[in-house]
Amino acid sequence: MPMTAIILAAGEGTRMKSRHPKVMHKLLDRPLVSWVTRAAREAGAERIVVVVGHGADEVRGHLAGEKDVECVEQTERLGTGHAVRVALEATGISAGPLLVLNGDGPLVEPDTLRRLIAPVADGGSAAAILTWTPEDPTGYGRLEFDAAGSVVRIIEQKDCTPEQAAGLTACNPGFYAFDAEQLAAHIGELSTNNAQHEYYLTDMVSVLRGHSLNVAAVKTEDADELLGVNDRAQLAELTRLAQERINERLMSEGVTMLDPRTVWVGPDVTVGRDTVLLPMTMLWGSTTVGEECEIGPNTRLTDCTVADHVSLEETVGVDVTIERDVTCGPRAYLRGGAHVLEGAHVGTHVEIKNSTIGRGSKVPHLSYIGDCTMGAGVNIGGGSITCNYDGVHKNRTTIGDNVFVGSDTMMVAPVTIGDGALVGASSCVTKDVPADALYLERAEQRIVEGYASRRLERLKRDEA
Repeated sequence: MPMTAIILAAGEGTRMKSRHPKVMHKLLDRPLVSWVTRAAREAGAERIVVVVGHGADEVRGHLAGEKDVECVEQTERLGTGHAVRVALEATGISAGPLLVLNGDGPLVEPDTLRRLIAPVADGGSAAAILTWTPEDPTGYGRLEFDAAGSVVRIIEQKDCTPEQAAGLTACNPGFYAFDAEQLAAHIGELSTNNAQHEYYLTDMVSVLRGHSLNVAAVKTEDADELLGVNDRAQLAELTRLAQERINERLMSEGVTMLDPRTVWVGPDVTVGRDTVLLPMTMLWGSTTVGEECEIGPNTRLTDCTVADHVSLEETVGVDVTIERDVTCGPRAYLRGGAHVLEGAHVGTHVEIKNSTIGRGSKVPHLSYIGDCTMGAGVNIGGGSITCNYDGVHKNRTTIGDNVFVGSDTMMVAPVTIGDGALVGASSCVTKDVPADALYLERAEQRIVEGYASRRLERLKRDEA
């Protein structure tokens, strides 16, 4: 039957000292909870249920963009067992393999989750617990086994006797798999007879064993993927681990990094072979970068598509498409669906918004091009602006092929400049310019000989 995942994300996370729920704090480019939904999805979960509580509206608002995720609210926080019961009752889940994961455990790998669910999916166990043996088990629940190696129960740290705390070394990091039918049938048997007077999900092991059902333990050696986040120091540490994991994979695939410690790449980013990522480069969201590019230094791209042989220096790009052989920067800003065509150049201190820059066109420096359709072979002089906003509406500027726009030109939209036109420097274009025409708009130059010295003498006399 199809796999389901329940993700527990209702906790406040008081140690974060934050106005926001813990699971909404970002690791690299996305909130913690989205790392877990991603892992569950890639492991094969076809239905993902997130239990929300503290900051429920914020978590729901974020997860609304993940179409296969549904949220269930735990209005009373009475423990992990209660959270799962709320999810089961609200969704009607009652059959098939079921993962139960923590929303603050972002580094778990899909392959690990597939191994965890296997003993349940093949019908051999009613539940499975992921486990490992840390050097210092303090703070973790401990697994107790029978002679056959099946889990008998999980004892929370606060409920351990000194002997159990010292002798039981296999720990529970909080990743579970259940047969949903057995879980739904027996979760009502949990009690609050423990140190915190809560319904522990871990007590389901004893409950299932009481019905002569098997509970398997699935061991893992990679402790890093089991780590959770309780405070900002741990968030920083897990961010570093995620950065290392992603950068090592990219370098193994043929990407060069001058200093991997200063390159940050999100988990859904792809980068082509022989591309160089220079220090202080950040690639976020669904960004794709082609082959033989040079990105950075000091460059941040979010949800961008970059073709081959592109050079981006000190560039910020958000939701833009950059075709091959483009050069950009330093200190350039591209946003709002900008599309830079093959061989174009965007230079220093240039902003491009919701515009197409034609093949081989140049916007070299100190210019703003917004809401513009630009043809091929255009040259935009420094300090030029498309004046696209009239206070109410955004208006478009259309520039044909092979147009030359002189420096310090204002193009007041809506306006069209025809193919091959020449616009003189320091013009204010308020009317359409025909193809191959010269447009020149300037005040007549006036020279008054000797005026400056006479003015200075007058001022000195007035001061005396």
